[in-house]
Amino acid sequence: MGTHLITGAGSGIGAAVARRLAGRGEQLWLLARDARRAKELRERFPGSRTLVGDLAEPERLSWAFGQQELPVELDSLLQVAGVVELGTVGELSAKVWQHTLAVNTVAPAELTRLLLPSLRQARGQVVFVNSGAGLRADAHWGAYAASKFALRALADALRAEEHAHGVRVTSVHPGRTATPMQEKVHAQEGKEYRPDAWIDPESVATTVLTALDLPRDAEITDLSVRPGH
Repeated sequence: MGTHLITGAGSGIGAAVARRLAGRGEQLWLLARDARRAKELRERFPGSRTLVGDLAEPERLSWAFGQQELPVELDSLLQVAGVVELGTVGELSAKVWQHTLAVNTVAPAELTRLLLPSLRQARGQVVFVNSGAGLRADAHWGAYAASKFALRALADALRAEEHAHGVRVTSVHPGRTATPMQEKVHAQEGKEYRPDAWIDPESVATTVLTALDLPRDAEITDLSVRPGH
């Protein structure tokens, strides 16, 4: 049985990954933004443990974790949480850029830094659930794409740095997936939201588990997942 810390386990891809791992009898540590949310996650995933820390304030994560017990060994750190706000470069404020980069890039870097000792101890794996926008930036997606391009750079640098410690690093780039975030995107785009038109979160979860379950003689570095219809 492995030990896995998941961000974004409350919905969408993160919840699908958490369900699958819990179903296998794995030990889950779930990151929550506050104590109320942590209680909800523990009730939803019996037997799980929680850490409280706000990804929107990555500079406070070190202090927050210093007040809580951390896993001694961590087989995977699954970074799924993210935010999106569409708008042109001419429209988006500095506040939107800062919030997007904080949650999508700086917080994953800080979480990785704080949990590296536990990952090294288990020769574990970091999986960044990135986005197709981390490979290509389209109009209105500037802030989100910039944060995801940077997340890919973080993954590439981390992989090179941690190879000698036996820590594997994977970037998963899903296309549009039927999640609450996608529903919000459609609302911002003024389009009708049809979940059946997009990737099922369970399919992305399968991709994440494939990367985790790969024998130790190999490492999946980057995976792109696109809607099949």
